[in-house]
Amino acid sequence: MALDKFDPRTDQLVMEVRTLWDSSVGDLSAEDREWVASSLHENPSLATNISYERSHTGFVRVIKVTLEDIQRLYLSRS
Repeated sequence: MALDKFDPRTDQLVMEVRTLWDSSVGDLSAEDREWVASSLHENPSLATNISYERSHTGFVRVIKVTLEDIQRLYLSRS
């Protein structure tokens, strides 16, 4: 069972998170990648590409970071 959009009910059962990077992202420093990943996982409703995978203990939230996600985060930061 994999859900392809943010689901607040399922998100309450997330026990693990995973971050993937779209090829459009390009080169980011390790610090920027850490900031982007943590920002999106703190506010998963902001991610454009999110899915949930069933695990033995709950769900794994998988966010595939896109260039649009990064642009949106940097604009909201300033």
